[in-house]
Amino acid sequence: MTHPLHTELLDLAQEAARKAGALLRDGRPADLAVAATKSSPIDVVTEMDIAAEKLITGLIAERRPDDGFLGEEGSSSEGRSGIRWVIDPLDGTVNYLYGLPTWAVSIAAEQDGETVVGVVAVPMRGETYYAVRGGGARATGAWDGERVLACRPAAPLEQALVSTGFNYVTEVRAHQAEVARRLIPLVRDIRRGGSAAIDLCDVAAGRLDGYYERGLHPWDLAAGDLIAREAGALTSGRPSRRPSRELAIAATPAVFEPLQRLLEDFGAWHD
Repeated sequence: MTHPLHTELLDLAQEAARKAGALLRDGRPADLAVAATKSSPIDVVTEMDIAAEKLITGLIAERRPDDGFLGEEGSSSEGRSGIRWVIDPLDGTVNYLYGLPTWAVSIAAEQDGETVVGVVAVPMRGETYYAVRGGGARATGAWDGERVLACRPAAPLEQALVSTGFNYVTEVRAHQAEVARRLIPLVRDIRRGGSAAIDLCDVAAGRLDGYYERGLHPWDLAAGDLIAREAGALTSGRPSRRPSRELAIAATPAVFEPLQRLLEDFGAWHD
């Protein structure tokens, strides 16, 4: 049975994600990707990002004034309740800028440092993924009613569809491209979706067999990592380490260990 506090946190996270997603979806200018200057579309996206985070933090603070926050757009407070909200108001910013549908609102709640609730809303897919620690992972939107999520059945690495992401620093991207070049012949194929939160949920939903990326922040990972784990995936970083900026990996149990071993051999965690 789900703890009443966790049910309260889940309901609040779902409400906040839904409202922020609607703000971002409905407030995006139709001509954003073809704005006249280089700075103007970036400025608009930044304004939308900040507005979404303010909506989320404002709603949560009104209901739970003693909670803390860690947000991509600067929200940071310790709080007094033992609950901290980890928020990415717009994961997949470049996709949003170009009008691609793969962007998300990601909200997680931590209790005494452990993630207990995760919600990822994907407005352009009409999907919301969510999980409570120990209670499994679920999704609504693309399926009839609520769907219990489970990662794909066991398959060898050579049949795995794996997603990754690339940094914006040229030298780091070059190294990441080399890791991907070495990995491609050893798996079914590689994808680059552009949203860590969605990639993690796609592992949970069985749309991907694995995902890895270097350089992620806590707000990129918190909700999606919980959702993937509650759907039966394994998540970690380098061997015996938690997912971090150094390296984050999520995969089905059959794919996880060989993928992690290859990424360690290829030096995926450094330049």
